[in-house]
Amino acid sequence: MRNKWQLPRRSFLRGLGTALALPALEAMLPATKLLGASAAATTSAFPKRMAFIFIPNGAHMPDWTPKAMGREFELPPTLEPLKSVRENLLVLSGLAHDKARPHGDGGGDHARSAATFLTGAQARKTEGADIKVGVSVDQFAAAKLGAKTKFPSLELGCDRSQRTGNCDSGYSCAYSFNLAWKSESTPLPAEVDPRLVFERLFSGNDARENASSRAERLAYRRSVLDFVLEDARQLQSNLGTTDRRKLDEYLTAVRELEQRIERAEQFTTTPPDFSKPAGIPKDDAQHLRLMYDLMALAFQTDTTRIASFILAHDGSNRSYPFLGVSEGHHTISHHERNTEKQAKIAKINRYHVTQFAYFLEKLKSIREGEGTLLDNSMIVYGSAISDGDSHNHDNLPVLLAGGGGGTIRPGRHVRYAKETPMSNLYVSMLERIGVQTGRFGDSTGPLKELA
Repeated sequence: MRNKWQLPRRSFLRGLGTALALPALEAMLPATKLLGASAAATTSAFPKRMAFIFIPNGAHMPDWTPKAMGREFELPPTLEPLKSVRENLLVLSGLAHDKARPHGDGGGDHARSAATFLTGAQARKTEGADIKVGVSVDQFAAAKLGAKTKFPSLELGCDRSQRTGNCDSGYSCAYSFNLAWKSESTPLPAEVDPRLVFERLFSGNDARENASSRAERLAYRRSVLDFVLEDARQLQSNLGTTDRRKLDEYLTAVRELEQRIERAEQFTTTPPDFSKPAGIPKDDAQHLRLMYDLMALAFQTDTTRIASFILAHDGSNRSYPFLGVSEGHHTISHHERNTEKQAKIAKINRYHVTQFAYFLEKLKSIREGEGTLLDNSMIVYGSAISDGDSHNHDNLPVLLAGGGGGTIRPGRHVRYAKETPMSNLYVSMLERIGVQTGRFGDSTGPLKELA
């Protein structure tokens, strides 16, 4: 039974140098939302979240693209790991990023791919300080909605960002390594250290107190929860049965994430003459999943509603020996129709999709009213390059997961007309979170057939 006591939507458990945002609880909803409310009405009471996840070097499209349209499609080999969330997924074929093409600027498709992915704008070809592309969709949304949360947006990655130098045919490294652009010349570097992300999300407001409590916690292996237990006990006494269970589950998830970060730090290795920050796991899958978990936790607590995640920079030549791929990813993406190389690319694609499925399953497991956190999210996954060998920027590999708070009808494969701008998808997403704009990037209007 729900207690009539009302809890503000933006609530925290507080302790020494710690501010732990609470997940969505029934006690935060008006009673009218809970008495006879429909699933759609209950879902609409929760905030909508947006995330953008970037994969490098395109995809092997024959193993990516479903053959059938509509609801009857079957997941192809690369997307098969998503079977548990198939009904929460849209496969969007036919979208294009025209501004990732040269338009007279010559080589540099990988740099343009990353720079254009969230901006829909043409990057100025320079390796100097005069970089210019455009405001990214996540930052466009953050400028309008960011004041509603502790952090306007969250930028995550698994590659340490580079902002200077020539990374691709005369294009600055700033283009290759950054997805989020606060202004047309100001990229927001992604944080790659799970420990630093965790501390940022759950620290208080006093910088000196934060440093003190963090040092004490690390020195004595104390949990962030130890600092907020008294506040948690007082809160528990005012909550109904359902909310007490949800709070227990949430606090358990926070502690488990702390423990995983601590274990990952124990196995972190530092190569000779190379300083790697503590907290970055050696194991790639562990790193990816920690970052996904942090993003889920940030959404669950409404610490932010907007996030971007660059798995690796476009042009990345990382190898995946644990998949049986000893060659660099970028090297084999120039496959020249060699079937052995294409099979290896498909292995990398499926591996990344498997980690993405883990994230979506996590969001789906978190209840919000009659729905889930995934129902109240819009998660874009893809690239601005289709085939890595031809460097084409049409018919892109793009997924859209989540229900957008009941405004999206997932569980389908939709094919759009050739050269439909991917920026049209962003216009539609912005509208769904309450940011009205007639145009974004190179858009021609909102994307049809999402609902």
